[in-house]
Amino acid sequence: RRSIAGRIRRWPTSVKIGVGIVGILTLAALFAPLIAPYGPNEVDPFALLQSPSSQHLFGTDDTGRDVFSRTLYGLRLDVFLVLLVTYVPFPFAVMAGALAGYFGGWVDMIVSRLADIMISFPFIVLAIAFVAIVGPGVEGFLIAVPLAAWALYARLARAEMLVIREQPFMMATTALGYSKTRAIVKHGLPNVIRPCLVYTTIDLVGNLILLSGLSYLGFGVQPPTAELGGIIAEGQGYLLNAWWIATLPGLVLVLFGVGVGLIGEGFSDRGLE
Repeated sequence: RRSIAGRIRRWPTSVKIGVGIVGILTLAALFAPLIAPYGPNEVDPFALLQSPSSQHLFGTDDTGRDVFSRTLYGLRLDVFLVLLVTYVPFPFAVMAGALAGYFGGWVDMIVSRLADIMISFPFIVLAIAFVAIVGPGVEGFLIAVPLAAWALYARLARAEMLVIREQPFMMATTALGYSKTRAIVKHGLPNVIRPCLVYTTIDLVGNLILLSGLSYLGFGVQPPTAELGGIIAEGQGYLLNAWWIATLPGLVLVLFGVGVGLIGEGFSDRGLE
């Protein structure tokens, strides 16, 4: 317990601020059913386009739905989907890259060529292509992002392993008779995974923007399901007389991205010790 508390105290200020921002928003999204004063699709015909007030913190939209409640539920959905597509392929990609960097030869050739093929496709074009195949919704996003994102993690892990395998402590594993599995898993991966984890913070923000962008364009989460990009798109036509519909959910989206960015920046400067 003292060790964990000491590590937290040594965190850079930017990391503490970022953890605070992301933590508050994530908890608010997680407990949206308890915090939200109204249902995400609860319509009130007597409260159309009401400005922010104590009754409706973020105001209401053109159908009388509470924007604050929809923002919480939309953030909940976005955080879940983004974490899913970012961290599900992560361990497999890092392991593939680490094996390619450690063994080289045909293993390296196969992993590197597959990664090159996926990286050569424009990311947003690949996502829209899958949406065109499976239809509008989250299915295309859930397929396209892991299919493309693993290649970046694998290339980064491979590059790190190429350096680490030449270090004295890795050479010592061979001299001591350790198995290659132990050398990779116990001694190589802990050093490979750190920069990859830092990169996931950048990828997390990119995936969040991609999901919101697809929903904004009508290719992602379909209405009436609450999603931040969709909420912003619905409020675009009311920017002059009901600015809060698009602006306040947009600020929540930006704030979450800033928090994740601060965490990644602090860890990249100081490491994950």
